[in-house]
Amino acid sequence: MIPAIEKDSLEEIKIFQEKKLVELLAYISENSPFYKRLFAGQNIDISKVKTLEDLQFLPVTTKEDLQQYNDDFLCVPQHQIIDYASTSGTLGDPVTFGLTDSDLDRLAYNEAISFACAGIAEGDVVQLMTTIDRKFMAGLAYFLGLRKLKVGVIRVGAGIPEMQWDSILKYNPSYLITVPSFLLKLIEYAEIHGIDYNNSSIKGAICIGESLREQDFSMNILSKKITDKWNIKLFSTYASTEMSTAFTECEHGKGGHHHPELIIVEVLDENNIPVKNGETGELTFTTLGIEAMPLLRFKTGDIVQLHNEPCACGRNTLRVGPVVGRKKQMIKYKGTTLYPPAMNDVLSSFDNIENHLIEISTNDLGTDEILIKIAAKNQSPEFLQEIKDHFRAKLRVTPKIEFASKEVLNPLVFNPMSRKPIRFFDYRA
Repeated sequence: MIPAIEKDSLEEIKIFQEKKLVELLAYISENSPFYKRLFAGQNIDISKVKTLEDLQFLPVTTKEDLQQYNDDFLCVPQHQIIDYASTSGTLGDPVTFGLTDSDLDRLAYNEAISFACAGIAEGDVVQLMTTIDRKFMAGLAYFLGLRKLKVGVIRVGAGIPEMQWDSILKYNPSYLITVPSFLLKLIEYAEIHGIDYNNSSIKGAICIGESLREQDFSMNILSKKITDKWNIKLFSTYASTEMSTAFTECEHGKGGHHHPELIIVEVLDENNIPVKNGETGELTFTTLGIEAMPLLRFKTGDIVQLHNEPCACGRNTLRVGPVVGRKKQMIKYKGTTLYPPAMNDVLSSFDNIENHLIEISTNDLGTDEILIKIAAKNQSPEFLQEIKDHFRAKLRVTPKIEFASKEVLNPLVFNPMSRKPIRFFDYRA
């Protein structure tokens, strides 16, 4: 199930997107109070925007814009809103998104072609191990997309390894949708309780919320830990509530595939100018086909690299590489630029570490200070030194590291009000 446009030439895809861009600009200038005010205030003539290259002459939209003027982004009357979703609020106050009936159809289409990209097909059974409540768009999107693919869905929800295994052994799903680190808990539970997980029905897992790959697409430590024990295929996916679109890997694992009928993608530098091919920058998107809350040049805060060469799966669309880090989470430490994913990866290499979190603060000199708190099975000065040596070898610097108990860290990392583990705490001024 590969949409025809994804096998079109890059020129054909560009022509299609430029037509949709013109339609979008006309729509938001007519229906969005925010964009109507923005265009008027900056004397922007949208009739002059004809090509994708012309996008750089338009202003960007930020998370702060959404937080401050949330309701002004709505382009339809309230009675047309069928579903209310909200962002997770990882880097600020949550933002509410309304979806019309048409938007829900688009959401289902997006997830259907994304799951098909990963090899899920009619007749499969999928265990959904994420929440579908709390205004979580992704959980609803997964269900709608799987339904559109005519796939069976087991809505178990998050957590509780015993319940997950009971469901797997009873219904024999072929795929899981989950946070990848939870797969380690499933493996641990299975080993303790004598479950032969490698002879289970599971063929693969669609992994959300955590990275599986290095920048060269090789497996990172987390995915190696999983697949060294459990012979299943892992697929990475990148998405956000704001874009209502997913970038999911195919079987070749070379980045998340772009759906050009749904979204225009840019990667921008600090001056909101597109970076050169092969360079990293901030992922910025323009949504296509959304009725209620379309967005123009929305800056995600995620630093990524795009890959433009055709994929062996037959798609000619660009692919989004693993997220390097979040722009707001960038750390300058002793002259070195760091992002939390790199530190998480270092810590994941130690089986003795049961949990961890990273705290960033501003020291007396006005520079970034890092404190990593670790819960370990066996705590010793020798193990602490081993961790520090590993940091120095991998990242060239050694942050301050101290031991803490699981009882202290677990409630912070696995906050019941959060949809995903929280391991980064930013206390900088």
